[in-house]
Amino acid sequence: MRIVAGLHKGRRLEAPSGRDTRPTADRVRQALFDMLMHSDRVEMEGARVVDAFAGSGALGLEALSRGADHACFLELAAQPLAAIYANIKTLKVEGQTKVVRADAAKPPVAPHACTLAFLDPPYHSGLAVPCLEGLAAKGWLEDGALVVVEVAADEAFAPPAGFDAVEERPRGAARLVFLLFRSE
Repeated sequence: MRIVAGLHKGRRLEAPSGRDTRPTADRVRQALFDMLMHSDRVEMEGARVVDAFAGSGALGLEALSRGADHACFLELAAQPLAAIYANIKTLKVEGQTKVVRADAAKPPVAPHACTLAFLDPPYHSGLAVPCLEGLAAKGWLEDGALVVVEVAADEAFAPPAGFDAVEERPRGAARLVFLLFRSE
């Protein structure tokens, strides 16, 4: 697994061992960030990012490589947390990151609101909706924030109140769902 583009292009990332974590494939990450970089819904330069169910932290770290100002990683399990810390150290982005050991479906109060969120819950877990509701309730999302949810291609998913679906893109075994958050 590597950073696909930007300042840290080509740098290797550590992935957590075991079967409990499913890192977003490089080709899916490439497609996702290509869409984001050509979207008028989010400005990557200067973005504040939350990476929920962070795993290796690849999505948040890719955003930093492409110009985001800050990334916060929500992860509960020990092995993924170790990988996130190792990847942050490898890329030397400690000053631009915060790692929060927490259940992404029950997040703590946010240190600041974010303009971009990535959610990559385990497929077919039903955790995407509780996570979205928790992030909204705990101040993690700025009004108008773009949220990208990765679910299984065959997984039923409907966003909760306050989130408007704006686009869906199938990518192999995954489906990327793009949502806009409205705080009112």
